[in-house]
Amino acid sequence: MNQVLLVKQLLAEDLQVAKRWDAFVLACPVATFFHRAGWLQMLGQVQGHRCFFLYAERGGQIEAVLPLAQVKSLLFGNALLSLPFFVYGGVAAINEEAATALEQEAAKLGRRLGTDYLELRNIAQRHADWPTQDLYVTFRKSILGDAEANMLAIPRKARAMVRKGIKNGLTSHIDLDVDRFFELYADNMHRHGTPALPKRYFQALMQQFGADAEVLTVCDMQGRPLSSVLSFYFQDEVLPYYAGDDEAARDIAANDFKYWELMRRACARGLKVFDYGRSKRGTGSFCFKKNWGFEPVPLHYEYCLFKRDTVPQNNPSNAKYKFLIKAWQRLPISVANWLGPHIVRHLG
Repeated sequence: MNQVLLVKQLLAEDLQVAKRWDAFVLACPVATFFHRAGWLQMLGQVQGHRCFFLYAERGGQIEAVLPLAQVKSLLFGNALLSLPFFVYGGVAAINEEAATALEQEAAKLGRRLGTDYLELRNIAQRHADWPTQDLYVTFRKSILGDAEANMLAIPRKARAMVRKGIKNGLTSHIDLDVDRFFELYADNMHRHGTPALPKRYFQALMQQFGADAEVLTVCDMQGRPLSSVLSFYFQDEVLPYYAGDDEAARDIAANDFKYWELMRRACARGLKVFDYGRSKRGTGSFCFKKNWGFEPVPLHYEYCLFKRDTVPQNNPSNAKYKFLIKAWQRLPISVANWLGPHIVRHLG
């Protein structure tokens, strides 16, 4: 007898289901780090968002997962997202039936909650007839088998910057806390006119994901921290995700050295993929990653619109937000760090 496919919701207190969820995600070829069950606590309890982590199972076996969170904002509206604040999301499934069941349930949920739209941050296209956001790309590249081969694979100009950092006596260190990272990150966000996530978020993140979330900090010969990155490890990949740097970092190539050290260490660990993450077309980070020899691959953010006719443009490229960015840059850093967490949780 054929068993029925059931759609259920992961609850924060259901640790056994969370273990089964993560086991599925770690084995699923199309899943990402952002499909992990730990984000339910990070988004729900730490960030305070209403979360709906849906999964489809048949005969006690999970066949698909879809993490969702509702973000309400006076500026950006009311949305159901998979997932807010993260570059990847959408359904991770081993068959089309389970994937479709979760997407249909997500659409019903979005309407029931009265949201303006449902956004699925897919890596690959799933619905050719859904509105899309043609703004973001991702950069991924294979890690070669030895350090020298990876160094030679970096284009000449970027490789010269890495060697400059080495010549300048820079060193990299794995930090056991987020103190040095957060100071550099918060200062960097302020310079770019963007509210920073609170320090307690990164502390909770390190606790939640353990060894799969790691801070690497680059220092000069005097031991002064210049550049830092918080990376995620998933399957055979490394994903540098949150980063910050001192204003002096560029002059002595600390940023290039930082990413080289992360790649070198990942190679030594036997990892296979360096995921440089998302960038907007035409930005400095887009050009930086291109200069490292990474080729952009379009991301397929797809939308189911409920109460609006067009895809939202909730990003710094939108001209109407440029005034807010400039105003934020003028705030004292202490004020920005105090006020930022109250604002950033509504940005998504």
